[in-house]
Amino acid sequence: MRILLANDDGVHSPGLVALHEALADLGRIRVVAPDRDHSGASNSLTLNRPLTVEEHPGGFLSVDGTPTDCVHLAVNGLFDEPFDRVISGINTHANLGDDVIYSGTVAAATEGRTLGLPAIAVSLANEGHYHYETAARAIRELVQHGDGLSLGPRCLLNVNVPDRPWGEIEGFRVTRLGHRERGESVIPVTCPRGRQRYWIGSAGEGDDAGEGTDFHAVRHGFVSVTPVQVDMTRHEALDSLRGWLEGVGG
Repeated sequence: MRILLANDDGVHSPGLVALHEALADLGRIRVVAPDRDHSGASNSLTLNRPLTVEEHPGGFLSVDGTPTDCVHLAVNGLFDEPFDRVISGINTHANLGDDVIYSGTVAAATEGRTLGLPAIAVSLANEGHYHYETAARAIRELVQHGDGLSLGPRCLLNVNVPDRPWGEIEGFRVTRLGHRERGESVIPVTCPRGRQRYWIGSAGEGDDAGEGTDFHAVRHGFVSVTPVQVDMTRHEALDSLRGWLEGVGG
C-alpha cells in the first residue's frame, strides 16, 4: 500500500509524527506537509509563485505553501510511484460540522479526492490531553479494514476522534455533519505602532449537534466517521428554481 500523509499544522506537528508511526508498517508511506501552520487555509492553491520543497529527517518533505499545494505536488510530480490513498492529519483540534469549509486538514484530503484517490481527514477533538496515539490507532483500524468498505476513488471520510485513551473509546459511529452557531465577534487590538488590527473570533458551539451528528458522537466518546461529498449543489431546489426562472425575462 502506498500512502501519502499531509496536514495543515506543519511538517513538525506531533499529530503527523504519530500518524506516520502508526501506519509505517502498512506499506510505503510518504509525508509532504506545509513548512508552517496553515490552519484555516481551506482549498487554496498557490498560483502566484513557484513552491520550494525541502527534505527533513526521516524523509519528511515540507512545502512553503498550503495543504492543498502539498497533496497536489506529491501526486502530480514529486514521486515516480502512484499513491493508493491520501490521509491528512492528525489535526490538533476537531473539524466538526461547518469546520470542514475552512479546514486545511480536510482540504488536503479533498485534493486527494479531486485527484482520484480515496482520502481520509483525521482530527483530534482536543481537550488538552493530546491523545494523538488514539487518533492514529483509529485511522490504522480504518485502513486495515478498508477492504470491507468501498473506499473507491473520490471517496472522502472526515474522522474526528475524542481526546481520551484508546481503552476509553466507545467505538465508531457513522455520522452526518452538524452545524455550529455563529462565531464570536472579531477582537480589535492595537499594534505597538498604534494601528488597529483584528483577531478572528472563536468558532461557535454546536447548534445542530444532536444524535446522529459528528458533534454528538465525539461528545459521547465515539470516533465520528462522516462521508463527505464535494458536490455543493442543492439538488432539492432544482425543480423550484426552474419553475421560478420560467417567469424571468419572459
